[in-house]
Amino acid sequence: MKIYERIPTFENDHFVIREVLESDIKDLTKVYGDKYALPFFNSDNCKGDIFYYHTIKKMKEAFNFWEYSYRNRYFARLSIFNKKVKKVIGTIEICMRVSKDESTNVIIFRLDVASKYEQTVVLKDIIDLIVPHIPNETGLKQIVTKVPLYAVERTKAFKNYGFKPTDTYLVGEDGYPYKDYWMINTINLST
Repeated sequence: MKIYERIPTFENDHFVIREVLESDIKDLTKVYGDKYALPFFNSDNCKGDIFYYHTIKKMKEAFNFWEYSYRNRYFARLSIFNKKVKKVIGTIEICMRVSKDESTNVIIFRLDVASKYEQTVVLKDIIDLIVPHIPNETGLKQIVTKVPLYAVERTKAFKNYGFKPTDTYLVGEDGYPYKDYWMINTINLST
């Protein structure tokens, strides 16, 4: 996957999606320490980690794990920089899912933002910026993302983009079946 050769940068009028930097830790502590954002983070199959990093120390540990995971080609984590407020407001994770069930060799797309940015227009702008590039960066055409039933704004954003809910459960390494996934086949998308 090209994304493991180098982290790409994508930019529009509102956001820059780029490599996560150590200098992002202060901003990211506000994102991952935001208890109102926690219900929207997808921590499925993450061995009990719920992505609550409310101190610089905990956020630094998560950052170090993200770097380790990238070096070992487990997943790529990118920062979402908001140009208007000049701060990192969240992250994106891109991970190839390899499993024994029918949802193998698809991209897991995690989109984490601070709760004040959990708005359809903001999420759609971020999705528009990154999703068309995922097939080129990964070589895979199917993308799945978690959209819980209560995530009203997120539901609108992903639906407007073309994602559709699936009845398929994604079975984790622990054998637990995870639900509330939406999928898109990006074969007709172009960058």
